[in-house]
Amino acid sequence: MNAITVRGLHKSYGAVSAVNGLDLEVRTGEIFALLGPNGAGKTTTVEILEGFRSRGAGDVEVLGEDPAAPSAAWRGRVGIVLQGTGEFDNLTVREIVHHFAGFYSGADDPDAVIARVGLAEKARARTHALSGGQKRRLDVALGIVGRPELLFLDEPTTGFDPEARREFWELIRDLNAGGTTILLTTHYLDEAEALAARVGVIAGGRLVEVSTPADLGGRQNALPTVRWRDPDGATRQERTATPTALVTRLAEQFGGEVPGLTITRPTLEDIYLRMISTEDPQ
Repeated sequence: MNAITVRGLHKSYGAVSAVNGLDLEVRTGEIFALLGPNGAGKTTTVEILEGFRSRGAGDVEVLGEDPAAPSAAWRGRVGIVLQGTGEFDNLTVREIVHHFAGFYSGADDPDAVIARVGLAEKARARTHALSGGQKRRLDVALGIVGRPELLFLDEPTTGFDPEARREFWELIRDLNAGGTTILLTTHYLDEAEALAARVGVIAGGRLVEVSTPADLGGRQNALPTVRWRDPDGATRQERTATPTALVTRLAEQFGGEVPGLTITRPTLEDIYLRMISTEDPQ
C-alpha cells in the first residue's frame, strides 16, 4: 500500500549526476519527511515525483500512475506546495483561492480553507499587502483546496514565526488524520521529528537511510553524554552507557547536587549532520 514507489531513479545534468540509483517508498497515509542538504538531489527527486521534471532512468509510480505521463484525474488527486507559487498582486486572497478551487471537481470550501490556514482576517487583502509568512499560508491554501490524496510540501514553514509554525503543524496533522498522505521536505529538523512517521536522508544523489526519527542513524543506541563542572569551574563531560551510575558517583563526590549537570543524547540534527558529512558527494 504505497502512495509512492521509486526504483533505480537516475537523473543527470550533463556530466553531473543529481540522482544516482535512488529507491524510495512512501506508504499510503503516512507523513514522510525527505531531508538533505542543498545539491543532494532532494529537489530533483521531488520534482520528478510531481511530474515537473523528466527522469533519466528508473521506475516511478505515484498514486498508481507514472508522473511523467499523468492523467487529468491523477492531477486532481495530487496537491503541491512549491517554495513559491507565484505572485498575484492585483487579486485578493479570497479571489485567488476561489479561482484555484475551480480547477477541481471535488474542491473544498475555499472560505473554509482560507480560515484553516489562518488567513480569514486577510481574505479581502491583496497579496502585495501580505507578509512573507502570510504568502506562504496562501501557497498552502492553494495546495490543499482540491482535497488531495497526496500532498507535496516543499519547505512549507519558511518565513513562519515559531508560534505560526506550530499552528501549521496542527494543520498538517489534521490533514493527515483525514487520510492525506504527505511528503514533506524541510531544513527544520524539529519539524521533521514532530510530524513525520519516517524520514529519509538524501546525500550525493542517493538515499542514505530511511527510518523513524527516533531510530535514524542508530540514534536509539547512541551513548548519552554527561556534563558537569568541576570545583575549579572547568566543564567536564563523559559519554557512558550507564549515566545513572556516573551521576550517582558524582553526587557522592560533590556531596549532593552536581554543578552544571546535564545528560543529553544526540538530537536528530546531530545524527543528520553526521550522516551527510560522512557521505561522499557525487
